[in-house]
Amino acid sequence: MTGQAAFFYLFAGVCIASAFMVIASRNPVHAVLFLILAFVNAAGLFVLMGAEFLALILVVVYVGAVAVLFLFVVMMLDVDFAELRAGFLNYLPIGALIGVIFLTELVLVAGLFTVDPGAVKAPVVASGTASSNIVALGQVLYTRYFFLFQTAGFILLVAMIGAIVLTLRHKPKVKRQVIADQVARDKSAVEIRKVPFRQGV
Repeated sequence: MTGQAAFFYLFAGVCIASAFMVIASRNPVHAVLFLILAFVNAAGLFVLMGAEFLALILVVVYVGAVAVLFLFVVMMLDVDFAELRAGFLNYLPIGALIGVIFLTELVLVAGLFTVDPGAVKAPVVASGTASSNIVALGQVLYTRYFFLFQTAGFILLVAMIGAIVLTLRHKPKVKRQVIADQVARDKSAVEIRKVPFRQGV
């Protein structure tokens, strides 16, 4: 067994075990942590296949943003999962039916799946001049699709600013920091007092 095959079985085994623990964990925080572990091992599988860009995107976007967001939301909301599981038996027949349908589809896909021998021998790198697919994607994005790439970034920036403006609410009874008033204050507004040792003001 080569080193690449050993790492493949290691990453694949840990990824499958982590995915199972996501649905088997009773604690939602533990489930999110197992989800992060599954994402990291899936990124390792992408690296073994030569798809470094997908591996980095999986780690940065899903692990660094989505999974951590799930973790903080679960920890802050303190959802009563016992109450949510109260009606589990009522939906068990429908869930079992959907599960059987999905399982049948997976068995059909796995049974009819074939590997093209020519695809295995195909080069991993998309461009002959690039050393990796990250370099190839960078050359394509910043040369041929540069204006489209910048336009997409500008649209996302406008969407982010719009979301901040829509969610920003100025409540009249909440004290807010006014930088201009703080800068305009002089030393007469500050009182300096000498506090004795181990005594309060």
